Amino acid sequence: MPPTLASLVQHSALKLTVRAGADRLDTPVRWAHASELTDPVPYMEGGELLLVTATNLDAEDGAAMLRYVRRLAAAGVAGLGFAVGVNYEDVPQPLVDAADEAGLPLLEVPRRTPFLAISKAVSAAIAADQYRAVTAGFEAQRELTRAAVAGDGPGELLTRLAAHVDGWAALYDTSGAVVAAAPDWAARRAARLTPDVERLRDRPAPASVVVGDTDDRVELQSLGTGRRARGALAVGTGGALGTAERYAVHSAVALLTLTTARSRALQGAEQRLGAAVLRMLLAGQPDHARAVAGDLYGGLLDAPFRLLIAEAAPASTPELLAETMEAAAARAGEALLTVPEGERVVVLAADGGAAVAACAAYAEAQDDRPAREPGTEDGEVVVGLSAPSGPIAVSAAYKQAEQALSVARRRGRALVEHEELAAGSVLPLLADDAVRAFADGMLRALYEHDAKGRGDLVASLRAWLSRHGQWDAAAADLGVHRHTLRYRMRRVEEILGRSMDDPDVRMELWLALKVTTAAASATPGTSGT
Repeated sequence: MPPTLASLVQHSALKLTVRAGADRLDTPVRWAHASELTDPVPYMEGGELLLVTATNLDAEDGAAMLRYVRRLAAAGVAGLGFAVGVNYEDVPQPLVDAADEAGLPLLEVPRRTPFLAISKAVSAAIAADQYRAVTAGFEAQRELTRAAVAGDGPGELLTRLAAHVDGWAALYDTSGAVVAAAPDWAARRAARLTPDVERLRDRPAPASVVVGDTDDRVELQSLGTGRRARGALAVGTGGALGTAERYAVHSAVALLTLTTARSRALQGAEQRLGAAVLRMLLAGQPDHARAVAGDLYGGLLDAPFRLLIAEAAPASTPELLAETMEAAAARAGEALLTVPEGERVVVLAADGGAAVAACAAYAEAQDDRPAREPGTEDGEVVVGLSAPSGPIAVSAAYKQAEQALSVARRRGRALVEHEELAAGSVLPLLADDAVRAFADGMLRALYEHDAKGRGDLVASLRAWLSRHGQWDAAAADLGVHRHTLRYRMRRVEEILGRSMDDPDVRMELWLALKVTTAAASATPGTSGT
């Protein structure tokens, strides 16, 4: 369950006191937000715990407080947290009366409890709830998969799905007839939905529709990957599906699609699984990715791998390259994760393995072919290849492959590896569009540090270099004490792992700063890398 006002009041570290609306503390809290605006409603989405000190409010004015609180309640604000000991020693009675009249929960926040602590508590509770939902969803996926591969038909899968959603489930064939249902009594309920299943069948798969009311909600999901559905799944519950239940339903749809359209669905399921694994890796969730990957891709994540992005030239597709790599991986017994993305394909392949070697050979053969006339680029692709990576750094590898792909496209080469961009002196890069990639690699860690609000390292580095390392002059430019600047520069060296005493390092960093500044100036609305 998401956090509620009651759970925040019961949080021993926050010391919150209920001053109004004690009967509405079960209200879910979507976020905690501090605002001293006299009218924050235009910036609210509903469900927030609004935190105020009444800096700009006359909290002793009963009429003003009634208007203020009524507007918050009408906007769906979950509750109001009032900090005492700041502008008011106690919660003003007119505000308490207004909250009582409007039915808006009012919480007293002691001076020793910073608003940030409340925001962190809400954020942690939301994250924990989401983690529980995702974990339960993965467990449901594993159970359903075991039921599907047992070979006993769809009955056991439907039984486990019904238990996970606390409802019932039924499977229909292409004619709309009920094939199986769980529990047994659900077969009669499912049979009454045949007309709805027939209408769903006429829509391109995948498709879904919700029928019934809030007390008898049924979600119908088509099965299949072609233009016509190959069956349908009905899931009946007493309310809307939560995150964990949604995971279970989606897993059941994928597994039942495998059993109803085996050959085509198997390839589609592997691609969806690969896409899910890739999304989790890109989202910084390697443990979840490993759990989902299972035996299919698990071995690939246990050793260094390369990420490549292949983009088709006009009138071509990257499918031939993908097939070449898949054949090489199959012969070598390697796992290979392939995710189509429109006219591109993203591949995770073992570093130093047969698939990467096949990709390099394919690109070399393409570069050796004579140039073709425009419009005859059949079979041509452009590939960007990352440096060796691991599960915790896939987002960086994706960025590396994107940068290498961009350089390959501009150089007219079939394949560029990221190592070509990051190695050697900066001077050769000046004649190439890879300068941007070089600068990004040099300064990314500093920009990421500053983006988290932990300092101004990039600005400090720029000021220090522009003043040729003169501490007093650079500190004056920044408006800080020289000791503060010295501390920041030590952090720069720690993060980059490079010494400012090295003139080559200073030269490369200055060039990188120049490149990123020029790029930001050339692109309105951007900054940094």
